Amino acid sequence: MSGIIGKKIGMTSIYSADGRSVACTVIEAGPCVVTQVKNEGTDGYTAVQLAFGERKEKNTPKALKGHFAKANTTPKKDVVEFRNFREEFEGQVALGNEIVVGDVFKEGDFVDAVGTSKGKGFQGVVKRHGFGGVGQATHGQHNRLRAPGSVGGASYPARVFKGTRMAGRTGGDRVTVINLRVMKVVPEKNLIVISGSIPGAKNSTVILEK
Repeated sequence: MSGIIGKKIGMTSIYSADGRSVACTVIEAGPCVVTQVKNEGTDGYTAVQLAFGERKEKNTPKALKGHFAKANTTPKKDVVEFRNFREEFEGQVALGNEIVVGDVFKEGDFVDAVGTSKGKGFQGVVKRHGFGGVGQATHGQHNRLRAPGSVGGASYPARVFKGTRMAGRTGGDRVTVINLRVMKVVPEKNLIVISGSIPGAKNSTVILEK
């Protein structure tokens, strides 16, 4: 599984070859630095650790400073591990090498995008789970249109079952969207345009996996 780390720039729309307007997300992907190469002998599995985004040196712990110094690079903000990086990268995944978006993806590829969804805070059941309100918000409910309704029995079971959908903290979760198509790659600007929406706010970190 190969991939790259990026930053969500925003959304736009482009026209496909058959004339359809396709909603797309623009991501600044890479360049990423190889900060560690793991193998079967020393780590028990094969993986490549990539780092992306600059980080202030004064805010970087000494252990991380030393880790990045081994790769001969400045402190980075995001570090992600990709297991079983594709075989064609064997020559490129040496410590300290740079991986750019054009090395990993090309137009027409399908990718999985991992992001952190926008945090919504504490929300009710209508927003959190899509409830329709008591009685689907018909007449006679007065001020209880968005209430969750009954959540448990009486003397039996005398409790609320685990997993019952109720109000609570919403968003801020790791979300993966699969099988998105790469519409365009702009290697000179480290940009990749992907069909559909990707979780997260603008400037949030996105992981693209192939």
